[in-house]
Amino acid sequence: MSRKPNSATSRLRQDYLRLKRDPVPYITAEPLPTNILEWHYVVCGPENTPYEGGFYHGKLVFPREFPFKPPSIYMITPNGRFKTNKKLCLSISDFHPDTWNPAWSVSTILTGLLSFMIEKSPTLGSIETSDYDKRQFAYQSLEFNLKDKQFCDLFPDTVSAIQAEITKRNATQNIALENQKSIQAAAQPSSFQSCITNLCVIIGFAAFAFTVKYVMKTSASETE
Repeated sequence: MSRKPNSATSRLRQDYLRLKRDPVPYITAEPLPTNILEWHYVVCGPENTPYEGGFYHGKLVFPREFPFKPPSIYMITPNGRFKTNKKLCLSISDFHPDTWNPAWSVSTILTGLLSFMIEKSPTLGSIETSDYDKRQFAYQSLEFNLKDKQFCDLFPDTVSAIQAEITKRNATQNIALENQKSIQAAAQPSSFQSCITNLCVIIGFAAFAFTVKYVMKTSASETE
């Protein structure tokens, strides 16, 4: 089969148009403006998974022989599922050129990546962490991605969504903190209230002592 020198570029442009027309659920992807052979993607953690609420940045590096050869796949954002900045061993990556199908598109690759991410099957490049750890990574992914200039340049809409989520979380935390302070304040009397209470107790004891002394003095007088 003859391969034109620009076959990868042509195919990737077609895949990009197809991806914009029919997006992959939970995933956004953009090629570098200066190099269509390198694509960056963002996985928005699906609901009811340990990744919910997280945003996971990664990249696909396509060979010039694409679609006849598969891409390399990387994850950049710490996530608790894959090692970062390491090639992932998947059936849709260059680790398994024997299982690659030239009919597969960028959408197919991204769908396969997401499917494997939410599974627990081990592979080269994956790591074993608990669901709790994955949720912690999901929470931390927001701030992590905002520090990545390339991420911010390629995904401005996602950046806006992350900033809105951070604002929402901060507001929720502030409300919870204020509620906690209110509960503590209600449970513990203020220093002023404590002083008043102590003063009342002292006055009470003094009055009681005076009364006892008066009674004893009166009794002594009557006895005489």
